[in-house]
Amino acid sequence: MTLNELNIGESGIITLVGGEGALRRRLLDMGLTPKTKVMVRKVAPMGDPIEIHLRGYELTIRIDDAKKIEVERTNEK
Repeated sequence: MTLNELNIGESGIITLVGGEGALRRRLLDMGLTPKTKVMVRKVAPMGDPIEIHLRGYELTIRIDDAKKIEVERTNEK
């Protein structure tokens, strides 16, 4: 599943960061690396962007970017 498929309050572990070139490098530089735990905090009223919590901070990313990040859902809320 991809990051954009998680619901508000759900957590997951990043398994793969897709994309190519500068986009992939930017995602990795923001801390979205494999084995990182992420939680969806908020979704904008129109559905884009989403706010996620990882590594002790909040990060807002576009849905198009979230679709490139593979996650494995965890049971934690």
